[in-house]
Order: sequence, then C-alpha cells, then structure tokens
Amino acid sequence: MQIQPVILCGGSGTRLWPLSRAGFPKQFLVLSGTSSLFQQAIERVNGLGNSEISVGKTLIVTNEEHRFLALDQLRELKAISAEFLLEPSGKNTAPALTLAALRATEDGNDPVLVVTPADQTIQNIKAFTSALQAGIRVAQGGGIAVFGIKPTKPETGYGYIKHRPERGVLGEYKVIQFTEKPDTKTAQEYFNSGQYAWNSGMFVLRASLWLKMIKQFREDIYSVCLTAWQGKSEDRLGDTVFVRPDREVFVQIPAESIDYAVIEKCPKARFPIDMVELDAGWSDLGAWDAVWQVQGGQADEHGNVNVGDVLHTGSRNNLVRATSRLVGVVWFVNFVIVETADAVLVATRKRSQEVKQIVSQLENKKREEKNFHRKVSRPWGWYDSVDEGERFKVKRIQVKPGASLSLQMHHHRAEHWIVVKGEAEVTCDDQVKRLQENESIYIPLGSVHRLHNLGSTPLELIEVQTGSYLGEDDIVRLEDVYGRTDDAPTK
Repeated sequence: MQIQPVILCGGSGTRLWPLSRAGFPKQFLVLSGTSSLFQQAIERVNGLGNSEISVGKTLIVTNEEHRFLALDQLRELKAISAEFLLEPSGKNTAPALTLAALRATEDGNDPVLVVTPADQTIQNIKAFTSALQAGIRVAQGGGIAVFGIKPTKPETGYGYIKHRPERGVLGEYKVIQFTEKPDTKTAQEYFNSGQYAWNSGMFVLRASLWLKMIKQFREDIYSVCLTAWQGKSEDRLGDTVFVRPDREVFVQIPAESIDYAVIEKCPKARFPIDMVELDAGWSDLGAWDAVWQVQGGQADEHGNVNVGDVLHTGSRNNLVRATSRLVGVVWFVNFVIVETADAVLVATRKRSQEVKQIVSQLENKKREEKNFHRKVSRPWGWYDSVDEGERFKVKRIQVKPGASLSLQMHHHRAEHWIVVKGEAEVTCDDQVKRLQENESIYIPLGSVHRLHNLGSTPLELIEVQTGSYLGEDDIVRLEDVYGRTDDAPTK
C-alpha cells in the first residue's frame, strides 16, 4: 500500500513570541531534541513504512515566503524525497490539503494521505508509529482516521472528539461528534465523562475521498482550488520542485480549517470516520507553558528548565531561554522568561498564552519585532542588524558559497561594504569588481548593484547603510535567481 505524507507548514506561532516570528515561525524552531519541529514531523511520517506500507514523496504545503527556510531544513535530512506546494497567501488548512490531494491524484494515483501539522512534538516515536499504522489500515478500507489524545486535564484550548466506548478490530473508536474549544465548565464535563479525547489535528484518508468530501461540503473551496491548480506553474532549484497555484485565483479561496470545512460534518453525513487513540507524548506546544511541560525532563532540582546562559537564586519551576546574553533570575516562581537579541518576554506560565496580545500590539504599531528577528535568514544566507540610529544601520552579512543577492537598487540609502572573510564579486552599475578580505566598496544611492560569493566558503562582510529611510522595503529588485517578487521585500 502506498502512502503519501502531507506536511502542513503554515502558521506563525504567535504564542511563542519572541522566539517565533512571522518570518521564522514556530515550526522551524528547535524546541525539543536537536532538530526543528518541521524536521521532526517529516522524519516521523517517513518512518511509517514497513513490509506492507510504502512511503511516497512528501508533499510540503507552505507559504511562499518560507520556502527557502523550509528547503534549507529539508536538506539537512537524509534520503527524504519531497516537493513544495507554495501558497501565495495563507488560507488555513482546508485549501492546503485540497492542493495536496490534487497533486497526489495526478496521473490517476490515489494514495492514502497521512496529514500532519509541522509544529507538534511527539515523545514516544514507537507508539506514534503504531497508532498511525493502525490509522492507515482504517483509511485503506475507505474510512477516515483521526487521532485523539486522552485528556490529562479539562483543557479549553483544544478541540474535542466524542467517541463510542467500544473498540474496533484495529483498536479504533467510532466518532460521534466533534466539538471546538469548550468553555471551562464544558471542558470539565468532557473530562469527567471519559468519552472525549483531544483532537490532535492529524488525519489519514484517501486523496480521492478528501476531494469528494470537500466538493460535497464546501464546493466553493473545491472549485476555486481546482481552478487555481489548473493554472499552476512549476520550477526547480536543483532537484527540488516548487509548485505554485495561480496567484490571482488562489487569493479568492475562502479560508477555512479542515475540521470546520469537512471533518466535523462527517459523522452526520455518514462518512465513515474513526478515532485512533494516540498515547505518544503529544503536544502542539501552543504556549510557553506547554514547552516547559514537554521539557520537564531537562529541569534542574528546582524545576527550572534552562536553555542558554542562565543563573538562578531562589527560583522554582521556571522556563528561561537565553539566546544572546546571560540572564539572572532571582526568586521567580512559575514564570517564563525568553531573551532574544532584540526582545525579552516575561510572563507567568499560567497566562503565557496571552503573549498573543503583545504580538497584536506590535502589529498595530507596525514594529518589525513581530515579523523578524535581528538575525534574518535569506535564501542566499543571512543578515544580522547589529546597530542602528538616526540615518544609519549596520549589518553583518553572510553569503553562502556560490550564492548571489538580487540585482537591485535603493531610492533612499547608500551602502558601504567591507569584506571580513572570503572573496566577493560586486556589480555596481556598469562595473564589476572583486574584493578580498579587508577591502571595501561604496554603493551610491540609486546605483544598480549585486553581491556574489565567488568562493567555496561563506562570504562575510559588514554593511553600513546611510540615508533618510533604511527600511527593508526600500528595494527595487531587477533580477533574482530565487524567483522572489517585490511584494516580499528582502535583499
């Protein structure tokens, strides 16, 4: 039997700010273990194969803006075959899965889709594999498998699955109904009844079955997705395929989740839907308190989970992450403290979900801290904004071997480049110049320019910007080998 993993890699993870940002969201963070949540999700589903189950190419549905970040992390994994379906804008999970199903059914195929978010953590991989393989057998017989988590408390932040008490031959339970995030009283009733499980957000079903259901329940989503898919384009970067639905059509698709659009309607519509219990140390890491709970095994003798350079006096049961400097904590109890190069969060663990309100304030004030870290990843490397003031900004820049920045110009700023390490080829208007270590060049305001790394090692330089406006959107991109457009301004 052929299965096809589908990784839903959207979302911004605002509740894990300041570590998670729109430009570097939660799924790309290393929050447990040594790899990112995105990498863990790919490895888990690609580990489902056995003598009866063959794992096909992984479909990664992600945002256009995150494609190179995802690609870089994918390349760190070995022997994983994948392609990217790139959404021009976020439309929630139902359109994302519809794109994946349309791709999977091309050429007359109809694999079982194993659908999982990219931002969850699983502690017991053996139990995960066993549960998912049971769900695959359910889907092979024409059904739909969802995965429920036995509640440990009356949680109000999760959706719930009501199921019958009897198990089927595969260990599955018949689903009675789905309920979205209940209030505290209702959650307590669900918890006490023993008939409810948390909805993990993972699904297993035939690709053709999903297309049939989305067409029946939300024909408006299906029809626009189909039109956008028919107008798709494809390109390659090395051996990686990027598939883009028609942008102008795609933006017209109604945004809706898989649950609301289809899954919650299935029990009443007589679509066979079963729940497989997933007892594998699951967490969606929806808030910093959840991160503290997952990392409990790393706590010191006082219950403090520390990452980075951290010192305590009299503190207990805290989560402290220091990314760029020493953090000292004195007599804090049940707090979250997250330090980054440009922002610090201090919150009680119990109310840590409310960090989203800080993110809303950042958005209202149009502050860059909502979207980007001081150090920003780019397809050609990264830059780190180390200092800025009135009419100037200083950046450290690293360019990958053989990589180039876009051919571009600026309306409001001039730039000075000083090579620290490596060899650079600089285009400035009609001149091309090579720079070695300790050499520099001046890029006047309005000049058309490009930077290229000639060497086999990373190129490092210091960039000093001067001018009346130094925002990242002051870029007119003339050529770009990465296919970026000016509605996503970056070097």
